[in-house]
Amino acid sequence: MQIARVRGTVVSTQKDPSLMGVKFLLVQLIDEEGQPLPKYEVAADSVGAGVDEWVLVSCGSAARQLPGNEKRPVDALIVGIIDTVSLDNQMLYSKKDQR
Repeated sequence: MQIARVRGTVVSTQKDPSLMGVKFLLVQLIDEEGQPLPKYEVAADSVGAGVDEWVLVSCGSAARQLPGNEKRPVDALIVGIIDTVSLDNQMLYSKKDQR
């Protein structure tokens, strides 16, 4: 799993039928210091995440482990919205501080 920040949305009206009704978000990966990396991913959203929220992203075959995703061509899936992240007793991120 990776930590990422939701940066925007991706809209696709023409797509594989198995992806109908799936919400896609553009996420930017976050490093161990809480800084954005120059890498972006398009991830399917299974939890109702919004722009600027920090999220947990499952990638690869693990993204297809949730029921209903087994046959979808999804390589990245948002599986959680993060409340806090701390490292070495220092707070890197707190959702309540972002409001």
